[in-house]
Amino acid sequence: MCGIAGLLNFKGDIEKNITAMQEAMIHRGPDEGGVWMSENKDVVFAHRRLKIIDLTASGAQPMKSASGRYIISYNGEIYNHKKIADRLIRENKVNGFKGTSDTEIILAAIEAYGLKEALKMSKGMFAIALYDLKEKTLFLARDRVGEKPLYYGFVNQTFVFASDLNAIKALDDFNQPINKEVLSLYFIYGYIPAPYSIYQGINKLDAGMILEIKTPFNEITTYPYWSMKEIALYGQTNLFKGSRMDAADELDRMLKDVIREQMVADVPVGVFLSAGIDSSTIASVMQSQLTEQVKSYTIGLPGVNDEAVHAKKIAAHLGLDHTEYYISEDDAKAIIPMISGMFGEPFADSSQIPTYLVSKMTREHVTVSLSGDAGDELFCGYNSYRSVERAYRKLRMLPYPLRGPLSKILLNGPIPLSRRNRIRAKLLNMKSVGELYINSMDYDSNFRKISLTDKNIPCKFTELEPHFLTEPNHQLILMDLLMYTPDDILVKVDRTAMAVSLETRAPLLDKDIIEFAFSLPIEYKRDENAGKLILRDVLYRYVPKELMERPKQGFAIPINKWLKEPELRAWAERLIDRETLVKQGILNPDIVRLIWNNFIENNVFIPQIWYILIFQQWMCQEVNS
Repeated sequence: MCGIAGLLNFKGDIEKNITAMQEAMIHRGPDEGGVWMSENKDVVFAHRRLKIIDLTASGAQPMKSASGRYIISYNGEIYNHKKIADRLIRENKVNGFKGTSDTEIILAAIEAYGLKEALKMSKGMFAIALYDLKEKTLFLARDRVGEKPLYYGFVNQTFVFASDLNAIKALDDFNQPINKEVLSLYFIYGYIPAPYSIYQGINKLDAGMILEIKTPFNEITTYPYWSMKEIALYGQTNLFKGSRMDAADELDRMLKDVIREQMVADVPVGVFLSAGIDSSTIASVMQSQLTEQVKSYTIGLPGVNDEAVHAKKIAAHLGLDHTEYYISEDDAKAIIPMISGMFGEPFADSSQIPTYLVSKMTREHVTVSLSGDAGDELFCGYNSYRSVERAYRKLRMLPYPLRGPLSKILLNGPIPLSRRNRIRAKLLNMKSVGELYINSMDYDSNFRKISLTDKNIPCKFTELEPHFLTEPNHQLILMDLLMYTPDDILVKVDRTAMAVSLETRAPLLDKDIIEFAFSLPIEYKRDENAGKLILRDVLYRYVPKELMERPKQGFAIPINKWLKEPELRAWAERLIDRETLVKQGILNPDIVRLIWNNFIENNVFIPQIWYILIFQQWMCQEVNS
């Protein structure tokens, strides 16, 4: 886990600015840093290193390929690097390697097979910058799901890229205006989805994509090397032929292979254990393959989250070396001022708070931690999938030619509707399960009025064809894997863990497991009572069912309760002070006050309240930076 950055055609003090970019990412790589410059200094790479594999100087970056043609600055891990190394030697592409780092091996694979083919054979999480000295071409590449961040764009005439927005902001001539158009998406979802960022001219590279820019470094092309949509469509049109037990056998085997690869490190490795199905499965399979105890980590918040109690029982059954830490509300509230700096742009998933705290505690013991992220998406665990699918099934009982006009009559009629009934009336007009899912989040016209710039820009949710997959649950799963997973879940985990220099790994996001999951019929994943059926089938081979059978809980931070308390209420009201909002000229003071007053006076809390406060906190930091 590292941080990368680079400049093309920079005209200022290059040493000063590349150093500033490095220093802004030191939390991503506290162990050492390196810089490479082309002969005429038109291309500059920087790297900050968190040492995980090959702790010696032979793993340092930026790294030059054996032939001298390529320079790489790379963040992440190639989990199957040993298999790639074996293939390179077997096919006489190399005689050997100087060290044991995956960086050296991926460079050799690029020289032997080309960048696109090397990426296709690589299993891992990564953000890669590669410069071809022969063709004078820069390539940027991002892993298949988007575990590792990569920002890019033009600052004046300079092409710039980095793992962290704060590294780009560290440039002397950075003066990018706020991208007000993306706020319509932010105030619906609570995050800014790729390819957008909060700044005009600065984008996020989409997952599974390669960016190419040739000298004189002014024209960009992008193209995929892997497509989640293609994988989903292929899987659903070529369903797994065996029984559910056969599928569980295959998933168990795959998890053992994947987790064995992901446990490889030259530093201590542990696992987050939340007591849910996903993390418990990962911990179980880890421990099944080791003679020594796996180190597991859990936090709890008394009165809010009691998962730590269950996690302790699961850890005891598995024989884990378990550490638990009960935080106080004051511990959690103390994280709020740190959020804006941690993420670099507005990001308002409130589970960022416990994720940071469990990462901080875990980092005191290990340098790498595995997690159960993406189990809900891949194996249909969210309750929302079931409720949206049920609602869609009911909607289809009434033909759309009747539903559409009825929706308009109800919404525009003389009889005022309650908030709940307005939502229901709006949903009558939905033509697909995807539209229903989107509108379950974008159900109130006031959300798009929070920002004074109300522009309906596209995102992965709205760009996906309404009936791309015929099975409704898998259509929702694909939607989430295209946007919610990379732009919310993985952003949250990467930024909070990297804030304390902890590397996190998500075995369930292995490409083979994703491809397998999309090939499963929905009845292997969920029934009317529960989701993640096949994952449970695997878990119950290691953990008794009675330890797991309880309602899905999660770790919900009680933001609504806290904001009624004097200290945080005062903080919130300072941020949304009318004079401040009018002076900024970005948010609509009347709509913000309407939403806030409805919360204070009528106790109607909606996530947009937190979205607004996090945005305003970020704005205040932006003004003062």
